[in-house]
Amino acid sequence: MQPVRNYAKELARLTEALKEKGERPRLLLHVCCAPCASGVLELVARSFDVTAVYYNPNIAPKEEYQKRLEELKRLLREMPLASPVGLLPCEYGSEAFEEMAQGLEAAPEGGERCLRCFRLRLGYTARLAKERGFDYFTTTLSISPLKNAGALNEIGEELGALYGVRHLPADFKKRDGYKLSIQRSKEYGLYRQNYCGCVYSKKGEQ
Repeated sequence: MQPVRNYAKELARLTEALKEKGERPRLLLHVCCAPCASGVLELVARSFDVTAVYYNPNIAPKEEYQKRLEELKRLLREMPLASPVGLLPCEYGSEAFEEMAQGLEAAPEGGERCLRCFRLRLGYTARLAKERGFDYFTTTLSISPLKNAGALNEIGEELGALYGVRHLPADFKKRDGYKLSIQRSKEYGLYRQNYCGCVYSKKGEQ
């Protein structure tokens, strides 16, 4: 049996090595929402030149998608960071999620539908990272206690190998990352949604 990987430690070792070498790579960060980003940006902006991408075709309805996007834009304007963080535009593209979810409507939260949703969003990010010449890509999703960091990292590594761009290992909930996201959300008065994003997760909260 292979030992369980500690992705938070792997990230810490990588960033320490970058510091020793005086390197500052470009990171494309997939962001699911402003509250999660608030607990991640401070950490990654210390070691990387970060650009965010808000590709979340799972979020419904579109008004909810737009509301979360506007909160992210506000956070990027107001939050002081080691270096400015840009935001790449992308289309809503809800059809991609709807097509992916066909036949998985009854799947439990955290099950196959969610894993495919992770792959959809990380796949978009990996392709874009390769096209735009980024050194690494990763996602804020692992900051949530409800998200499987092991699965996210495995998917990210598979996609990184497929597209030829490095996946940044991370489990952002560790080392009080999730606690920090709660603190920063209060500090900036961020809108915190009560469901992950898709219509199926919303039903689960009702």
